[in-house]
Amino acid sequence: MVVAQRFGAEHRILVTGGAGFVPSHLVDALIARGCTVVAVDNFVTGSKENVAHLADHPRFTLVEADVSEGLPAHHPAIAERFDAIMHLASPASPTDFASLPIEILRVGSLATLHLLDRAVADRARFLLASTSEAYGDPQVHPQVETYWGNVNPIGVRSVYDEAKRFAEASTMAYHRYHGLDVAIVRIFNTYGPRMRPDDGRAIPTFITQALRGEPLTVHGTGAQTRSICYVSDLVRGILLLLDSTETGPINCGTEHEVSMRELAETIAELTGSRSKVSYITRTADDPEMRRPDLTLARERLGYEPEVTPAEGLRRTIDHFSQRLAG
Repeated sequence: MVVAQRFGAEHRILVTGGAGFVPSHLVDALIARGCTVVAVDNFVTGSKENVAHLADHPRFTLVEADVSEGLPAHHPAIAERFDAIMHLASPASPTDFASLPIEILRVGSLATLHLLDRAVADRARFLLASTSEAYGDPQVHPQVETYWGNVNPIGVRSVYDEAKRFAEASTMAYHRYHGLDVAIVRIFNTYGPRMRPDDGRAIPTFITQALRGEPLTVHGTGAQTRSICYVSDLVRGILLLLDSTETGPINCGTEHEVSMRELAETIAELTGSRSKVSYITRTADDPEMRRPDLTLARERLGYEPEVTPAEGLRRTIDHFSQRLAG
């Protein structure tokens, strides 16, 4: 299936969390299409550096605001109608779950409702960035969109898992009640340039430790798996969903499933590091396995990931090497 481009020149798109890792790459892709993009971020985890190259671009505006408080309607870039609203704002790393729990709950609930109201007013397509965390510690493998998940509703991770599940429920309620044009993408583990070195996720942690010659800290036995997706593949999948008429949820990621122990060893090899793997206590409710079933993405969107783990990791290592050297 081929999805025709629906959004491009002459379209205004709002991206929440626009200075974050994945959203900033999405902003680049939208600008390349000819879209006018307004990015909103409160910089709790996002960085102005991620969009600094667009500071003087005539079709880009960066607005500092907390979307959980609502959009700043007085801002001229916000006052004008949007053709699409893409909600990607949220702290998303394991360390954030403990340090920013209330912020995560607010951006998944209050911000989502504010943005859905705006989408109704603007008659905009609303795209929600949800997560594979909606499946919790899955008892179905690989995870299909019809699986309801296995989530601990009161665990440390629940602030993120349940915030996203609430956001999905809200999105579908607005779709059914208001007839709002919506799309939900469930994002699996993604990596690439612009990740925070200290964000607690495996790949930036392993790369930073390897480059510094430190032990690579693997949780538990390292047998738990993740399917890693390079950021350009994810962005392409999100845009395919945006352009489509699909509602979702639709998984987006890759089927390159790897254990954390193997991932650490691969990164040590690619960096030429002599760092050894060190095992530390595993965090609560850490999923045992994670891999998306991509059948819907392939059939409905024509999506197919292209970047191999070896190539994606090399690009990411190059980015971190330059960053640490700087």
